Amino acid sequence: MKLFLRYVCIAAVGAFLVFGSVESQAESTIAGIGPTGPVVKLPGQYDFTEGPAYDGSRYIYFTNIPASRIMRFDTTTPDVAPEVFIEPSMMCNGLMVDGAGKLVACRMETGELVAFDVVSKKATSLASQHEGKRFNACNDLVIDRTGGVFFTDPRYRAPEPWPQGKEAVYYRNAKGEVTRVAEGFVAPNGIILSPDETKLYVIPSMESKMYVFDVTSPGVLQNRRVLCELKQPAGKDSTGGDGLTIDTLGNLYITTHLGLQVFSPEGKALGTIEIPEKPANVTFGGPGMSTLYVTAVKGFYAVPTSAKGHRFTGTVNP
Repeated sequence: MKLFLRYVCIAAVGAFLVFGSVESQAESTIAGIGPTGPVVKLPGQYDFTEGPAYDGSRYIYFTNIPASRIMRFDTTTPDVAPEVFIEPSMMCNGLMVDGAGKLVACRMETGELVAFDVVSKKATSLASQHEGKRFNACNDLVIDRTGGVFFTDPRYRAPEPWPQGKEAVYYRNAKGEVTRVAEGFVAPNGIILSPDETKLYVIPSMESKMYVFDVTSPGVLQNRRVLCELKQPAGKDSTGGDGLTIDTLGNLYITTHLGLQVFSPEGKALGTIEIPEKPANVTFGGPGMSTLYVTAVKGFYAVPTSAKGHRFTGTVNP
């Protein structure tokens, strides 16, 4: 029988959040990170969850892709199921809230990058094509301090043949101009910047390697290299990651078949945080930015940590 607990926040060293329905307690912890308490399943049932994004004060937005919905979870009432925020979302996937509070999204059905006003819920297209052709099916994104957006465009839910003819990473600058900045991946998926924005990380879903680039100026990448290789499930050798997030120390949290694999900025494997279901994406949020919110197949989970998540606050211009 599941044990239902009320939300508790203890403001002290090693404080943690306890809420929702307890699903599992991690067998081991990662030094300086945790988990510092149970991995908790939050209320609600979904078809396939993705794209968690924190607004910096109260809400976690995430997507239920097959249902074509964007959900909104109130971190101040964690025992209440998330509300349907936008429907239909046209198969939105990755999300991020910018510095002005707009919800920026990768919309797979139309192959475009859009921004939602969270009050009116009106969507504005930010980028819908490159060299006269629609994107395949934009997947995930990160916003830099100039308001530029890096986003991945893999094969998932893309029309056949792929409109762009290849899988790649793109950059929309503050003026709205779009360039292809990296290619040669097998299903590029999760993407994140380092806290100082001098590095860009890309995790493909059909390769065991994660790549890192130097960012020499907004949207300009150099020195592509392998940062690390993911630990593989037994009998497999080319499974990759889906989404990822980063803490203030630059540690990377990658959603994989085995759970959240955590790596240092230098590419050292620090350990794996197990999740009851295969995780799809992850973000930090809640009080102190110390809780990992994980979207995982049909569930939505919270993982208390002693780490502190980094939040990107650049503002995207329409």
